[in-house]
Amino acid sequence: MNTLKMIVLSGFFTSFVACSTQNNAVKASTPVKNSVKPNIPKPPLPITSTDSSAVPPNDDTFRTNLPEIKREFRGAWIASVANINWPSRNNLSVDQQKAEAISMLDMLKDNNFNAVIFQVRPSADALYTSNLEPWSYFLTGQTGAAPYPNYDPLQFWIEESHKRGLELHVWLNPYRAHHSNGGSPNSLSMVNKLSDIVIRLKNGMYWFDPADPKTQGHVSNVVKDIVTRYDIDAVHFDDYFYPYATYNKGADFPDNKTWNAYVSSGGTLTRADWRRDNVNKFVERIYKEIHAEKNYVRFGISPFGIWKPGYPEGVTGSSQYDELYADAKLWLNKGWVDYFSPQLYWPIESKGQPFEGLLNWWKSENTMNRHLWPGLNTVEIKTSDRPTEIKNQIEISRQVLGKDAGEIHWSSAGLTKNANMLPTLKNGPYKEKALVPKTSWIKAIPLQTPTLFINNNGNFAQISWSVKNIKEVFQWVLFTQYNGIWETEILTLDQLSREIPKNKEGKVLNAVAIKAIDRLGNESDYIAKKIK
Repeated sequence: MNTLKMIVLSGFFTSFVACSTQNNAVKASTPVKNSVKPNIPKPPLPITSTDSSAVPPNDDTFRTNLPEIKREFRGAWIASVANINWPSRNNLSVDQQKAEAISMLDMLKDNNFNAVIFQVRPSADALYTSNLEPWSYFLTGQTGAAPYPNYDPLQFWIEESHKRGLELHVWLNPYRAHHSNGGSPNSLSMVNKLSDIVIRLKNGMYWFDPADPKTQGHVSNVVKDIVTRYDIDAVHFDDYFYPYATYNKGADFPDNKTWNAYVSSGGTLTRADWRRDNVNKFVERIYKEIHAEKNYVRFGISPFGIWKPGYPEGVTGSSQYDELYADAKLWLNKGWVDYFSPQLYWPIESKGQPFEGLLNWWKSENTMNRHLWPGLNTVEIKTSDRPTEIKNQIEISRQVLGKDAGEIHWSSAGLTKNANMLPTLKNGPYKEKALVPKTSWIKAIPLQTPTLFINNNGNFAQISWSVKNIKEVFQWVLFTQYNGIWETEILTLDQLSREIPKNKEGKVLNAVAIKAIDRLGNESDYIAKKIK
């Protein structure tokens, strides 16, 4: 009996130890498994780190120091008002309109520009399909008449710009209701549809009353409509807020209706401060509404180049603060813009309006570190050698603004009508392509590291690449290394492969690398592979 008990107890003890050991082994294996596939989210890695989840395992993949990508904003205004730039006439066929647009965009791409500022709303009208305002007189020769055969010019410009790696900024005039070159207002014109908030000026133009809440609401709806429906990169306003005094032949802006309502309601501001306050609130509202709709769509303003005479000391000329009731300095101080392009349309040597002095002053007011890209008068700056003057202004801008440099040319006509302008730029400051500067204050989802595949094709390396979240990508940067020296090339989104010679000018291809660039200029991590 005792012997039998001992056998049973011995078996039970052995079973217990085995079971305990097995349980411990299972528990011990769990941390090991988790260490392979951690579930804890990690912060975005710096550019020098390896994203192992995005890089396919390959002995040829390596880490290296890639050259910094050149950055500079290079834009051109395309004006539709009075048929200044596009379309060149208001009776062109649709095919002629498209041909002109493609010619302009090819010109910009071939000369290493990277942005188009396209005027889609010259005067409460539309060069796009709109339920809020009529088709533009400058497009078809009749306010409210659609192009035939019908197409959407803005959509066309967006697609053709992006194909060429160019940003498309929509340019709107917020308060001009009708231009004197726009034919007689008809029943479809906003002059008649919103007659209760429109004022006729003595030069024949019509203007919305900026103080009227109905004006602000209407323009806000127009902006939101474009931002919502179109794949644009930015919204752009120029210097027209309250009209220039000459538009009303020196007479004060006739806004007695809204001014009297303000005073009757107990308002205490002076009339000038009240007008500025109307514009200030509107600028802040538009900036916030754009980003609420699409965070990555930027907002830019191109104000008159002088805030007030005497700022900086010695500056003379018109005061936008007092004439246009535009406190542009405040907007920049508050950061209600993503980029600011003061129209510095005077020569470097101008005594009353010195280019460098004004640019430095605007820079000193850029307390929120927004993009500051001056507007250049490429069309008619008063100097004997216009191309050299513009080239020198670009060089000064680079010295003053550093890595965030850029400029916008007024206008595309200035680039083409002077035979030496484009060659001077292309052989000088615009010799290489450039990405737009990063808009670091706008939060963006980090791009994933691209995948990179290489196939040996005799004397060539056939490479291809992609990335999972390709909808977030705007461009690619391809790096090729010959004899240990990296070369950089900026590519459009649709370029997903390339045949690269293994030997070039006596140099041997050592490696290739690729990066993705998002719509705000942010870079993904890179993947680099050696060439065998």
